[in-house]
Amino acid sequence: MRLEIGEIFIKDIQFGAVTEVNDGTLHINKEELAGIAAQDDRVKSVEVFLARPGESVRILPVKDVVEPRVKIKAGGADASDGANAVMGGIFPGFMAGVEQVGSGRTHVLKGAAVVTTGKIVGFQEGIIDMNGPGAEYTPFSRTQNIVLKIEPVDGIKQHEHEVVVRLAGFRAANYLGEAGKNVKPDNEKVYETLSLLQQAALYPNLPKVAYVYMLQTQGLLHNTFYYGVDVRQIVPTFMYPTEVMDGAIVSGNCVSACDKNPTYIHANNPVIEDLYAEHGKTINFLGCVITNENVTLADKERSSNMTAKLVEYMGADAVIISEEGFGNPDADLVMNCNKIEAKGIKTVLITDEYAGQDGASQSLADSTPFGNACVTAGNANEVVTLPPMETVLGFPEVANVIAGGWEGSLAADGSITAEIQVIIGATNELGYGYLTAKAV
Repeated sequence: MRLEIGEIFIKDIQFGAVTEVNDGTLHINKEELAGIAAQDDRVKSVEVFLARPGESVRILPVKDVVEPRVKIKAGGADASDGANAVMGGIFPGFMAGVEQVGSGRTHVLKGAAVVTTGKIVGFQEGIIDMNGPGAEYTPFSRTQNIVLKIEPVDGIKQHEHEVVVRLAGFRAANYLGEAGKNVKPDNEKVYETLSLLQQAALYPNLPKVAYVYMLQTQGLLHNTFYYGVDVRQIVPTFMYPTEVMDGAIVSGNCVSACDKNPTYIHANNPVIEDLYAEHGKTINFLGCVITNENVTLADKERSSNMTAKLVEYMGADAVIISEEGFGNPDADLVMNCNKIEAKGIKTVLITDEYAGQDGASQSLADSTPFGNACVTAGNANEVVTLPPMETVLGFPEVANVIAGGWEGSLAADGSITAEIQVIIGATNELGYGYLTAKAV
């Protein structure tokens, strides 16, 4: 499967009469965008704001972040069939049909992001600060953010509230993505994965590496979707890596902000990007296995057994395993590690830590001697003080109740003292963040 990505660099965002990209600026018809985002009987209102890097702006509570993309050309066997070609759209199963994605050509408004906010859905939405110390922890302080403040109708249940906000964000991102349809990209990238037998034979002298992509699936408000299907309802399966770049995997969860994978991060998964970058140089990147993070022991055993079987079937010499969330998912991470290592396949784990505010507590809820190659994205319990901002988009009072905050986190002057757990992407377990380590 071959996918061409055309990146259109967005350096500024402005409201205007017509939604279009002109010389690196995304002009947005505010009323038209709000109307499209509000195309749901369960939406009471939608307000649109702009938040640029360096501005004194705080966004909370953040539900999701979505990158505008648009499908330009179909790929695969149908691509040469002219008018009969099947055009798999962005966010299949939600905004498009369920046709295969991940091939053909896609344009991306690189540097732009749709950020959804509103009344709190669960208790684990997060914060984006566009400047100050908080901006150093989140990747979304450096994007040009189109913020949608979405209010649902009265009396709606929390899980339905999440659906309303999620779909509004997808509609907005699709609408903005269309502005890049006829724009010449500033940069071109090509990603290709062959059929398994072809891929395995391509670089016979390089180690064959697969990626085990654990997805958050612990129930209501802890969902992730693949082609519109709740991943909790499926067993582990193979996936072409390029499928994620067309939105085949989307976030539907409200787990802790620091290690949540918003839809934007799924589409820009840095593990996949790095594996492609090393493909043909130091490794032979075979592809991905997606698996779920379960609640019951039987489900964990079933999924980890199948994950190990699929990796073995691929003929992998080594795998990278990433998780989403902490606590209960740590058990899935360790089970996957144990069972894959038992087959003679080396593993590298990517996680973050909840080691207490002093860093002295046990970092993970589970462990294994086989987990001897582990990359950490940082300690989510680290405490930080975020100074007041001139503008707050959303509802600042939720700082006292979201995960990582406490009663009194929000001070009278608007500053917030809380764990970095409250910041979107602070300890992202795909590595899409800014924390790093150095020898001392």
